[in-house]
Amino acid sequence: MSVRLALVVALCLVARVHSSQDVIKNLSINFAKPLEDCKKEMDLPDSVTTDFYNFWKEGYEMTNRQTGCAILCLSSKLELLDQELKLHHGKAQEFAQKHGADEAMAKQLVQMIHSCTETTPDAADDPCMKTLHVAKCFKAKIHDLNWAPSMELIIGEVLAEV
Repeated sequence: MSVRLALVVALCLVARVHSSQDVIKNLSINFAKPLEDCKKEMDLPDSVTTDFYNFWKEGYEMTNRQTGCAILCLSSKLELLDQELKLHHGKAQEFAQKHGADEAMAKQLVQMIHSCTETTPDAADDPCMKTLHVAKCFKAKIHDLNWAPSMELIIGEVLAEV
């Protein structure tokens, strides 16, 4: 009887991880939708697009300050920031839920970003670098939970929308 219970628990955990990966995939795709607008407005190089395509790839290191600027632009366009360019928790949670997260997962995602923001030192008053460091921290936390979507899945989804 305990073997069955362990199997059921294991299957539930696997299903949660896969559904979490799907949610992160949906969030990533919807978050990046205004990327072309930001690239045009800010005259951002194609290397920013490369960073977004490789964002979830384990071991991929983002160092481009302009990627942080693009993330700020996207967050602003999606109305996820307050007047001080800080994450608006309510709107971020709403965005996560709109794109597949349940309330608990949405709260957890917002808390992870908040934690990364709090523990990432200010980068000499450079909001783009601060944002890049927060994004790297968030990426690491998602990988720790095994929630990062596969790159093939994301690229396939993006290509299907084009």
